[in-house]
Amino acid sequence: MTHDAPLTRRGLSRLIAAFSLAGTARAVAAPQTPFEVLLESNIVVPMRDGVKLATDVYRPARNGKPVAGRFPIILERTPYGRNITSFRDITQANPKTPKTRAEVAATYVEHGYVVVFQDCRGRYDSEGEFVKYLSEGADGFDTCRWLVRQPWSDGRIGTMGLSYAAHTQGALACLNPPGLKAMFLDCGGFSNAYQDGIRQGGAFELKQVTWAYNLGLESPQAQKNPQLLAALKGVDLKAWFASMPWKPGHTPLSLIPDYEAYVLDQWRHGNFDAYWKQVGIYAEGFYGQYSDAAMVHMSGWYDAYSRSTTDNYAALSKLKKGPNRLIMGPWTHGARSTTYSGDIEFGPGATLDALGHGDYDAQRLAWFDRHLKGSSAAEPEPAVRIFVMGGGSGHKTPDGRLMHGGGWRSEPAWPIVDAQVIRYYLHGEGLLSASNPSVTAEPITYDFDPSHPVPSIGGTITSGEPLMRGGGYDQREGPAVYGSRQPYLPLEARPDVLVFQTLPLKEDVEITGTIEANLWIASDGPDTDFTLKLIDLYPPSEDYPLGYALNLTDGILRCRYRDSWEKPAMMTPGQSYLIKISAFPTSNLFKAGHRIRIDVSSSNFPHFDVNPNTGAPEATGLTRRVARNTVFVDSGRPSHVLLPLIPRRA
Repeated sequence: MTHDAPLTRRGLSRLIAAFSLAGTARAVAAPQTPFEVLLESNIVVPMRDGVKLATDVYRPARNGKPVAGRFPIILERTPYGRNITSFRDITQANPKTPKTRAEVAATYVEHGYVVVFQDCRGRYDSEGEFVKYLSEGADGFDTCRWLVRQPWSDGRIGTMGLSYAAHTQGALACLNPPGLKAMFLDCGGFSNAYQDGIRQGGAFELKQVTWAYNLGLESPQAQKNPQLLAALKGVDLKAWFASMPWKPGHTPLSLIPDYEAYVLDQWRHGNFDAYWKQVGIYAEGFYGQYSDAAMVHMSGWYDAYSRSTTDNYAALSKLKKGPNRLIMGPWTHGARSTTYSGDIEFGPGATLDALGHGDYDAQRLAWFDRHLKGSSAAEPEPAVRIFVMGGGSGHKTPDGRLMHGGGWRSEPAWPIVDAQVIRYYLHGEGLLSASNPSVTAEPITYDFDPSHPVPSIGGTITSGEPLMRGGGYDQREGPAVYGSRQPYLPLEARPDVLVFQTLPLKEDVEITGTIEANLWIASDGPDTDFTLKLIDLYPPSEDYPLGYALNLTDGILRCRYRDSWEKPAMMTPGQSYLIKISAFPTSNLFKAGHRIRIDVSSSNFPHFDVNPNTGAPEATGLTRRVARNTVFVDSGRPSHVLLPLIPRRA
């Protein structure tokens, strides 16, 4: 069944449009004359519980009529609007005007595919209640089952999509649906949302709040109720985040109770229990039955899903027969056609387009041609392609960014096979060195005040506007950094930020992989947090006379989870403990003259919620206390980081 609608957010009922393929890379021989595109809009696809999901189907056509025969299908399931243009659908050649959904679909339809875009449950024209992530496995399975039964389907399905549309792919793949043969997961597809995307190291990612608020503005209830929409637009997120802790019913999401409910549900599930082992947020628990489809896993070093992407690739490339590929660029979330991340410029070779296979859609088309049509024209790609950041001039570009530079490299596997994990010790005088610490080194103690947390300046952040944004930045407070205070000093000036750095490097050093720290710590309270940040410290220069402290990656640990994610335990005040902090993976070339720096603290806000230091259950305590935290740096308790160094290549 179809419904007529104007060419707006709701799309068209039936529309025929011819699109030209001029300038698009062909990975397989196309018809002599490209197919026209026939759109059937707002088809309703029934789920197992009777809920109907709004679906747009783009089919190959000639002279205004669908072409007889069966075609492979490319599916995208999204909460952002099946017919809404995404600002991420830009190319390096046209960075200002994103492709419309119809233009994206045309790339594939003209080559003989059926393209299907579907609104997730409870979003836009789809029925049902939206519960973030947890309905996508079953709904995706049911959609695939419906697709393979259609008369225009040849029974082979490929999936694509960015962010949440990558999570929907990972969710349905956990149930191994009929017809699934190829996937292109872009910045998403949870391996374990407890450690990447919702929580990390026991702390809660507050982007879940900002994401819910921003999506709530587009919710069906807000769009149908002008008074509710106006009230939501009047919510001051910055003021609300400054007034934590919150009470249920008294949060920036209170006007949209369903959204508030699922966010608080995520926040309060501090233990790694059955909640976190559901389809849609825990692929690790379903790897055995996961689809054997051919998969591309793609993300960026400054993306919130870099860990999920690399973890999924590392596991599935060993467990599954279908070919798996990994692409890791220097990007923030979804910024595959952008040459910079935050205030850091990498150069024109940093985009996905620069890999030499055309734009983003041309590369996806080549992947689908090979694995849905069996084309031999699309040659197999290297197993792993990574962008090693760094090595640039360090000058300020005309756009005001630091030229950090970098380049692409192919690898046979991830983690990097010849990486040498070297132990660098934290020394009492602030030195970071491979030499053993002193027997008599005194511990370092500082006060962590949860009412004055360390502000988040870049990092693996997405969906955080208007409070935070991802990427690389000089670690210095300023008027654009939420939580900053005048006179806007560098973070290293704070007494609750401990700085450990190497001597100036005598030669270039590459670090590529996951960063871990083993710290000996103590606190005078029952619970607290410790954070880790890896920094490429530039020396002073003409453009940056104070130097430049470039953040590369970071991590956090809530100490109650130091021994077990399932069974948290409070600390005994004053007792020393060994904890492990895992930061997200990265790849960076530290040039000679630079320093490798590690910052240790106890907060990173608003990237993560702030520990009240009281031991109260997650997201329920209304009181806070200052914690006196200690890091030990003596030879008996040698705090250190593990850095994966890559030997020099020919």
